[in-house]
Amino acid sequence: MVERKRTPQPKEYESKVVSVNRVTKVTKGGRQLRFGAVVIVGNKKGQVGLGTGKAGEVPEAIKKAEQEANKNLLTVPIIDERTIPHEVIGKSGATSVLIKPASAGTGIVAGGPVRVILELAGIRDVLSKALGSRTTINMARATFDALQSLKTKEDIALLRGKKIEEIGR
Repeated sequence: MVERKRTPQPKEYESKVVSVNRVTKVTKGGRQLRFGAVVIVGNKKGQVGLGTGKAGEVPEAIKKAEQEANKNLLTVPIIDERTIPHEVIGKSGATSVLIKPASAGTGIVAGGPVRVILELAGIRDVLSKALGSRTTINMARATFDALQSLKTKEDIALLRGKKIEEIGR
């Protein structure tokens, strides 16, 4: 039997670790230490995913989070290959994230996990504002909620049963 060597597949998705938290559970036997990780994956062409993982070791937690992120991929509508179609607000827990389209050359005006998600989604010009709590995981989830509720002109025309030309700007 001849063994074939596998050539490594080109990595389509880029991943970034947003946060790694140390979590301690106190039991009668003492403290139990674990690590939680939040990872974002994206191809910079409109697809992005968010995942969380928890394990006894940091690399293991990151690996689990990356696998979950690859399962939870979201396709983001991008206009003119640079920005989002319209203003949107996403919510998660006590966190709200406002994301607005911006003119060409503005760049990504965002911080923390919001910036990472928008960069990996392939959005180049956008404005954002975090409202309420600034918890890392909730900001990431709120950003995902916002991106999920984005609609293109084609989607709106289909929902209303009209032609694209009949929809306003």
